[in-house]
Amino acid sequence: MIIKVCGLNNGDNINQLMKLDLDFMGIIFYKKSSRFFSSAVLPKSEKKYVAVFVDESLDVIKKLINVYQFEYVQLHGNEDEEFCNELSNLCNVIKAFRIDNRFDLNDIEKYSKYCKYFLFDTFTEYYGGSGKKFNWDLLLNYNHKKDFILSGGINSELISSIKKLKNQLPNLIGVDLNSKFEIKPGLKDINKVKKFIKSIKK
Repeated sequence: MIIKVCGLNNGDNINQLMKLDLDFMGIIFYKKSSRFFSSAVLPKSEKKYVAVFVDESLDVIKKLINVYQFEYVQLHGNEDEEFCNELSNLCNVIKAFRIDNRFDLNDIEKYSKYCKYFLFDTFTEYYGGSGKKFNWDLLLNYNHKKDFILSGGINSELISSIKKLKNQLPNLIGVDLNSKFEIKPGLKDINKVKKFIKSIKK
């Protein structure tokens, strides 16, 4: 199970997270987010950083890829498949979709060939970090080959439910941790994250 911890903006906290058995660390470049990364320096890490953008211009994304040497970019807004196509020539693309009862899973197949993973989050007007879980039963209709990451209100109490969903949906390959593991926005509780990782990987 891939572990992605998102919404990091504290260098010391990032250095502590690097020591854990996780795979991705999400850095948010969306200025309206309370977890916006404003520092010019990003600690060097063997873990993979994921740069998160919401409806940002291609030029700005390209610039930040060059500055920080990002290998992964997550698009969390209304970016279309052509945007993903252009970006896929530079890095691995994770396309996030915000799920509610009206969302049609059939509409996302057009993104598949341009994306490394899909990510499913809860629909809110604030583009992530809400701490709210969506109805996972909606994913039982998922019939695409693309692997996906589960996001939205993930916490330690949901581990058994995540494992059950994984058994039903083999393409569920990871989880995205954010607000339920925070001391404050952008600062993660290391012990909480560590305990979750240990339990989910049992």
